[in-house]
Amino acid sequence: MKRLTVLQHNSAEYLGLIEDHLEGRGIRFNYVRPFTGAVDIPGLDSIGDGLVLLGGGVWGSAGTRDLPSLADELALVRACMMANKLVIGFGLGAQLVARAGGGNARSAALECRIGTGTRTDPEALGGYMPQEFPYCRYGRDRAVPPAHARILATDEDGEALAFQMGETAFGFDYHPGIKVAMIEDLVMEFEESPTGVNENFQRLRAKQRSIEDALVSFMTGLVAVSRLMA
Repeated sequence: MKRLTVLQHNSAEYLGLIEDHLEGRGIRFNYVRPFTGAVDIPGLDSIGDGLVLLGGGVWGSAGTRDLPSLADELALVRACMMANKLVIGFGLGAQLVARAGGGNARSAALECRIGTGTRTDPEALGGYMPQEFPYCRYGRDRAVPPAHARILATDEDGEALAFQMGETAFGFDYHPGIKVAMIEDLVMEFEESPTGVNENFQRLRAKQRSIEDALVSFMTGLVAVSRLMA
């Protein structure tokens, strides 16, 4: 049975709708919460079959308000890549994957953005990534994948929304399994919140069903190409 280590950066953001898809496939996962101060960043030998890095809420990685554990997490992601271990990043996690793989992160204001992503690679996630799909991005800064990265999908501005490096590193500059309650909790957890976030609650509620539907194909493809069922 496969096991994933999931690194959380705040109390509000977790795997969300993705949990059911992993549990349904018999893939175990355990959360590690270094932001609480009670545990350290895990070592490579304790990762299991892969590392998942979640979003950061108000935290970014481009110099404005950096994640306190940024240096240690980058070192861990690099170690996982060198060991050819599966790494999946969502939101801030995608920035870490991009930076560890030779890319960067660019400064961007904290935002809550709801939009439509477009698949740019017909074979993205084994061909299972939908041609168009709804997304919600809550966070600060943006991932800048390296030149050698394979861009899987872009947002309305043509910026990378999903990318892959090699066979085992994936970055998604949004959370594919997001829930409305997660955004509500992020707003309550931090003193800083994006402009217009309250107006986006209703938009996200209207999109929730389509996000759930898109996640079915997304998880089918991600599990297949990452060999989590092998």
